[in-house]
Amino acid sequence: MLSRLSKVGRSVPNLVLAQRVIDKMNAAAKRYIEDETGEAMIGLLVPGKNTNGIPTLYVLDTIAPDESAVRQFATFQQGDERQDELIWWLQENWQHQREKRRSIINSILSNKWDEPLRYLGDWHKQPGYMIQPSGGDRMTALRWVDDDSNGMDFLLTPIVTLDHPSTTANPDANTNFLLVPQKDGTSMRIDFWYIDDELRMFLPILPTVYPDDQLPILAQYPWHLTDQARFQDESARLHDDGLFATLILWNVDDDMPLEICFLTARIGADRVLLIATAWDYPKRAPWARVAPFGSMGADDDVYEIFEELWAKSEPVADPPDWTWTPDKHLLDYIYALEKALGIERPAPPVLVTASVSVEPDGASAEKTENEAAKSSAIEEKGAVQDTADVTKDEVS
Repeated sequence: MLSRLSKVGRSVPNLVLAQRVIDKMNAAAKRYIEDETGEAMIGLLVPGKNTNGIPTLYVLDTIAPDESAVRQFATFQQGDERQDELIWWLQENWQHQREKRRSIINSILSNKWDEPLRYLGDWHKQPGYMIQPSGGDRMTALRWVDDDSNGMDFLLTPIVTLDHPSTTANPDANTNFLLVPQKDGTSMRIDFWYIDDELRMFLPILPTVYPDDQLPILAQYPWHLTDQARFQDESARLHDDGLFATLILWNVDDDMPLEICFLTARIGADRVLLIATAWDYPKRAPWARVAPFGSMGADDDVYEIFEELWAKSEPVADPPDWTWTPDKHLLDYIYALEKALGIERPAPPVLVTASVSVEPDGASAEKTENEAAKSSAIEEKGAVQDTADVTKDEVS
């Protein structure tokens, strides 16, 4: 039987995972069955007000790295840019939800989930039956918790291994691992480990899995992070058309998740268009508001500018002859709005070209010699004229 007290007298937290987290671990491990893989976990650290002073970690989601992750036998290195952006997106939406709940729930009642959404650690798959973190894992974890810039003093580090025989004993409530049956009769095993800046060693932590509907649901992932090819294409079209465009996450309809908005402006125009898209764009059509153009300095906070413009803006109805389909783009929508609103696009610059005649080498050389001779004759004529003028002056 495992005790929640460590050898140094400190207790590890309680651990609760959403069923969807286990499902995503299983799917990722099977996708990269021959190589190591892993994902970042995000959730809550809830103080132990109702659990005898022992805090509880709630793992609500696990986020895959981008394609830059290195997945090889006995090696896994995370690509982190996409994960960071997704974590930030989830945190922004969660914070808006917290603020909304505070305005609804009576202040007398305590809200169990009113805690910041945070990164909790990474799970990763190891080869064979390596169910414990390695020495390298420990050193990496300690470097992380010792780095004040990370703002964390602990890490949760589950280890996933495959191909465990069906004869492996089923875990009970006092073990730190779970077994997930596979179609081939084997099981995936997940061993859960915890480390912090005081313990400085990995200790087993006991998992409990809750149905998804018993835990908070996080925001859906946004299109600009899940379909980066589409986002890059949209951005390039706007830029190539001469539009100033910047992305803003904004709570347009007082509902979650946030909208992915674009502040767009043309040089010389007296109005700007504020374009809003839902998380599942282009499945759902974009919509827009129009505001008077305001000055924007290089050092101005773009979110403050957007807030001011939004307060002055008015909704724009779709033009009568406009119909959205997912194969269209934001630039198509902007063209339709500009036409309906009378916002003129600047005329394309006039290209000035110079004609250059190309002559055969011999002709070019002959022409050069003739021009040199002509220039010499002019110079001699000028010299003779100067001499004549001097002589005339002397005679006078």
